Amino acid sequence: MKIVIAGGSGYLGRNLANWLTARDHEVVVLTRGSRAGREAVRYILWDGETVRDWAAELDGADAVVNLAGRTVNCRYNATNRRDILESRLRSTGAIGQAIAQVSKPPAVWLNASSATIYRHALDRPIDERTGDIGHGFSVDVCQQWERELDDAVVTRTRRVALRSAMVFGPGEGGVFDAFRALVRRGLGGAMGNGEQYVSWIHAEDFCRAIQWLLNHDDLSGPVNLASPNPLPNREFMRILRESMGVRFGLPAARWMLEIGAFFLRTETELLLKSRRVVPGRLLKSGFTFLYPEWRDAAADILSRNSGRPPIRQESSGQRDKV
Repeated sequence: MKIVIAGGSGYLGRNLANWLTARDHEVVVLTRGSRAGREAVRYILWDGETVRDWAAELDGADAVVNLAGRTVNCRYNATNRRDILESRLRSTGAIGQAIAQVSKPPAVWLNASSATIYRHALDRPIDERTGDIGHGFSVDVCQQWERELDDAVVTRTRRVALRSAMVFGPGEGGVFDAFRALVRRGLGGAMGNGEQYVSWIHAEDFCRAIQWLLNHDDLSGPVNLASPNPLPNREFMRILRESMGVRFGLPAARWMLEIGAFFLRTETELLLKSRRVVPGRLLKSGFTFLYPEWRDAAADILSRNSGRPPIRQESSGQRDKV
């Protein structure tokens, strides 16, 4: 396939581009600046909001994957709120306009969203069918983001909203780095009361799910990209500590997190909101996970970061062709 990735110079985009090129796909990355990466990837400049010469790359492409959007790891002041929302709406709108203009549009358009669109959930797992939409700034951003995708006039292109959980994988720049740093500094205990659920997905399963969605024409609309086994934060952190050989981690009360978030210029919502999200539609379609359990995922990521061969415990049926 020829696959165009918008916003492909970030952690997720780099991982996805590397994974796809390793499987002989032609990958074009739309980027605002950096062109460093694999030699097999072509980098095209775009501004993330206006349709210009980059649109020609969509003509005849098999798929476009939009991962563009300002990071949410910041304080939610008025300026950052505006930038977070507008970066998502403008990039999605520009891609929709470009698809509508080309003579041979891509067959499928995968557009980023977030599992944070659902409510704070402690009582039960929630999937695409049973999940209640939450409220607040982050939820409002996700709803407008998905509405921009739905409203695009692209009648010949299948659309999928990627409601992704936190993606954990090896290498620099990912969220795993931040959690590992906390554990190393003795701060890897429960956050808040530790009861809030952490929804997560291994980076390799994220890439495999993307390929699965590209290949399965029957899947459109919202799709959760998350492990089938979210964990309470207390257990999530305990398993990470054990995987790293760290015996103790100081817990952090909510007020401590609020102070830390202020000085780190981020928001506690990223740690305290309970996301008990499961991948209902992926599982129903037959997708299987290489890393459905956090203990196995953490061990694999740590082994790759250390240069040791990863140890995978999986049944033969888990290595499905995607």
